[in-house]
Amino acid sequence: MTVIEQLIRIVRERQRRGAKFAELSPHNLAVLGMRHASAAAKPTPAPAQRPVSQPRPSPVRGASVAPALDISVAPPAPPPPPAPAVYPPPPDVRTADWETLRQACLSCQCCGLCATRHSVVIEDGCRNAPLMFIGEGPGADEDAQGVPFVGRAGQLLTRMIGAMGRDRASDDPAKAVYIANIVKCRPPGNRNPLPDEAKACTGYLYRQISLVKPKAIVLLGNVALKFLTGRSGIMGARGKWVEVCGIPAMPTFHPSYVIRFEQYPRQFHDTKLLVWQDLQQVMKKLGEGK
Repeated sequence: MTVIEQLIRIVRERQRRGAKFAELSPHNLAVLGMRHASAAAKPTPAPAQRPVSQPRPSPVRGASVAPALDISVAPPAPPPPPAPAVYPPPPDVRTADWETLRQACLSCQCCGLCATRHSVVIEDGCRNAPLMFIGEGPGADEDAQGVPFVGRAGQLLTRMIGAMGRDRASDDPAKAVYIANIVKCRPPGNRNPLPDEAKACTGYLYRQISLVKPKAIVLLGNVALKFLTGRSGIMGARGKWVEVCGIPAMPTFHPSYVIRFEQYPRQFHDTKLLVWQDLQQVMKKLGEGK
């Protein structure tokens, strides 16, 4: 008789005796292929299933393969450059009287110099003078005071005018002069005026010339020469008559150029002498010199 048959016989015998339960030992349970009650109460966790990888489709020979997507974050685009400033065209002052011209100059917004100026430097001297001096533009002192040629270069110009027998503070046309510039607002850092700045401003200057009606004009420096005659090179042009608005004009060195040589007495003297020779020609043109 096998072990299982013996166990079955024992269980049946106990049932005939009225027993409702038959306790079996762990060994007997193992023989019968059954679990102990305590072991049956603890469920055995199911083993974790490994994910089944999906097979990648092999590319078809000769077919193009799409490039991988670039999921990197692109840097932010730089802001666009600021739009260039747009200025209104210069007003037509060809028939303006003195007060209309003055107000047009004071309210001018036709170039970038209007944003940095302190003063609009229009004129100095007598409006009926037979002699007119034209420089390039106001410097720091002129911008502060609103009057052309009041700094170191202006002081030298005043002495030159005095040597001609004239007085820039006089209202007598026989002794007076009139002074203006290519631009009426100070270029930052005392740089030369830019072409668009000169273009925006020379209309005012042409009207000043037509109102003053001078008999002669002195062009002080290369900037005045360039923007009123289209020529360049004050070294070669000085001492030679040109015309501005049909009026005889004498190019010569700007006083600021002359004072560069103050530390070199010989050069300073020679440069002033050249300017004086040019001014003597102007005096002769006015019938005042020999």
